Amino acid sequence: MSNRTFTMIKPDATQKNNTGAILQMINAAGFRIVAMKTTKLSAEKAGEFYAVHAARPFYAELVNFMSSGPITAAILEKENAVDDFRKLIGATNPAEAAEGTIRKLYASSIGENAIHGSDSNENAVIEGDFFFSKLEQF
Repeated sequence: MSNRTFTMIKPDATQKNNTGAILQMINAAGFRIVAMKTTKLSAEKAGEFYAVHAARPFYAELVNFMSSGPITAAILEKENAVDDFRKLIGATNPAEAAEGTIRKLYASSIGENAIHGSDSNENAVIEGDFFFSKLEQF
């Protein structure tokens, strides 16, 4: 168990001006933002981040979507961070997400699901390090 996780507010949520509301939900759920930045991924960088999905049929669409506009990347801290954050964001498919979760409130489809959250402690470290140097993680 770890006390840190990684998240990324995706281009669809950014375009709909939902970043502030999502960050407010994250803070209200007791997470502390350890590092945060808004950036735009190139197709190359999006491809690197999602390389684990390279053989999947949706990979090209995912890379195109994730490089289509600004994202907000953040490292969050809280006891049991990964599991608690996965509960906060809800199921990948917003139609199946629990009421009150970020995806239920702000996602429009499986592909445009508003937010990414690390699925394991190991991936939280890998994903956080992809966006932030150790010096940026206070």
